[in-house]
Amino acid sequence: MKDLDVITIGRSSVDLYGMQVGGRLEDMNSFRKYVGGSPTNIAVGAARLGLKSALISRVGDEHMGRFIREQLVAEGVDVEGLVTDTDRLTALVILGIRDREQFPLIFYREDCADMALSEADIDPEFIARSGCITVTGTHLSNPKTEAAVLKAISLARYNGARTALDIDYRPNLWGLAGHQDGEERFIKSNDVTKKLLSTLHLFDLIVGTEEEFHIAGGSTNTLTALANVRATSDAILVCKRGPMGASLFDGEIPPSLDDGQTGPGFPIEVFNVLGAGDGFMAGLLLGWLRDETWDKALTYANACGALAVSRHGCAPAYPSWDELDWFLEKGSGHRALREDAALEHVHWATNRKQSWPELKVFAFDHRAQLEDMADAAGADHGRIDDFKSLCLRATLSVAGDNDGYGILCDGRLGSDALFKAAGSGLWIGRPVETPGSRPLTLEIGPDYGSDLAEWPGEHVVKVLCFYHPDDDAQMRTSQEETIIRLADGARANGLEFLLEIIPSKAGEIEDDTTARAIQRFYDIGIRPDWWKLEPMLSTAAWTLTCEAISANDPWCRGIVVLGLDKPEAELAASFAVAAQYEQVKGFAVGRTIFGDVARRWFKGELDDDAAIGEMSTRFRRLCDIWSTARTGTRTGNGGQS
Repeated sequence: MKDLDVITIGRSSVDLYGMQVGGRLEDMNSFRKYVGGSPTNIAVGAARLGLKSALISRVGDEHMGRFIREQLVAEGVDVEGLVTDTDRLTALVILGIRDREQFPLIFYREDCADMALSEADIDPEFIARSGCITVTGTHLSNPKTEAAVLKAISLARYNGARTALDIDYRPNLWGLAGHQDGEERFIKSNDVTKKLLSTLHLFDLIVGTEEEFHIAGGSTNTLTALANVRATSDAILVCKRGPMGASLFDGEIPPSLDDGQTGPGFPIEVFNVLGAGDGFMAGLLLGWLRDETWDKALTYANACGALAVSRHGCAPAYPSWDELDWFLEKGSGHRALREDAALEHVHWATNRKQSWPELKVFAFDHRAQLEDMADAAGADHGRIDDFKSLCLRATLSVAGDNDGYGILCDGRLGSDALFKAAGSGLWIGRPVETPGSRPLTLEIGPDYGSDLAEWPGEHVVKVLCFYHPDDDAQMRTSQEETIIRLADGARANGLEFLLEIIPSKAGEIEDDTTARAIQRFYDIGIRPDWWKLEPMLSTAAWTLTCEAISANDPWCRGIVVLGLDKPEAELAASFAVAAQYEQVKGFAVGRTIFGDVARRWFKGELDDDAAIGEMSTRFRRLCDIWSTARTGTRTGNGGQS
């Protein structure tokens, strides 16, 4: 059964992308870490577009290898064919953006894992599952990896699958350029040309830039090179021409490149060309494998390439299907697409990792309340961190191996708990507000972005604001400006953002109060990934609230209901109403679970195990109450996990 659309084969590396744009690589002092390597990028791009993709490659048995594997799984790429090499390190590339013409890069690939790929790594049953095998030229440069590629292609052809080659010529990786010449795109080599020409007849689709067809066809005249390739292969040939789009040839090579089939171009500002061709290839594969017209396939490819060259990084820049569809329908008024706020939000929101269709959160991010409890018991504030570690243990005991559980924990009084929660699979929210502040002030800053740059990528930035839509202008402006800066800092650092608003602490409440507050934040450009809202017993209030969110951001993660130290019976009543709404994903409750336990623990009336046991029981009971409420009839109001 062919349950995969495409398997890509070849390079898999970690890209370290310089964050400073417009300077020498020597002068860059911070980097972003992404997956890299042309076949890996193509697999990610294809998965984002809705194709069922897989990768055959090797990674090291170390942190970077695990990073690649985890990122691919998060993107939806099948990793059954990704081998862990216990003897070699994962390949590494360091890259930078010097200007619109220079993109320096250094390949660290000495005896790296992916170049140890062998015929033994090619499983015939795995190959038989795919409708297409796509390879890139680098793995034809070494006899061992070439044998693996040729075995996979032979099996694919035997199974009636399609075959595709992205020439992906990097002279450095063929041993033709020094380490300092990683960005070199063309060096003439009769040996490389001979090697490529010997394999081109095996492919149904061959894709490359003009320079890549020069090396494949043995001529620096593009039309001559294409004719030479055509003499050895009946494949569809797609020649990428940068800002001029691409030309496709399915028969004899005409007198001009302009005589080939083309798709519409997208006149945009080039920010980063590295990896754009892999995005183009993913879009082309989408059209080809879905049997669209070539005009449609080239439209997908050109659009994916345009979006890719507009952003930082390779794989992270590629669009989701929803984003591609949105872009093709609406376009953009910006030549620099990364400056289009609406488009960038669609990109962010439709490419977030991990789905959270339900979320049950133990909130112990309280600071002032726990300090007061410790003071009342005569306990040192240093014990608060120990207590929060017990809260984490209670959460983990309830969650077990199940998804959909989380914590809210601060870094000031709960740093040990945050450290221990890393990599646990829990959703982790982390507050930044100064407790009780109105107007809102933060415990981080004054440069929020710099402080958030130190946070782990799995942490969600949470801010609580006592905000009412009828606040006076001075109060409203002060709080909104703080939240705008914070939201920008979170997004710049790739962190999800949760906005908690409690209007009832700032004024009178009507059914439309929360909805009006939410609408105001959308009006000023704030699009939280999550909302945390106080419990409401009115169906009218919940309906208006959910309608406000769905009308402004159909990709919002959803809402979690806070507790406000309400008794369990009152929370159960609020859950019964809130759980009817699809956009309400769960709850984030704290003092109802830990309040009495903390007081007794600080006084020495409970030991650690007893405290964990009581909190586990209370948290589990709330989870059961939520699940029972959720099984009732729900009102659909959009929302997407």
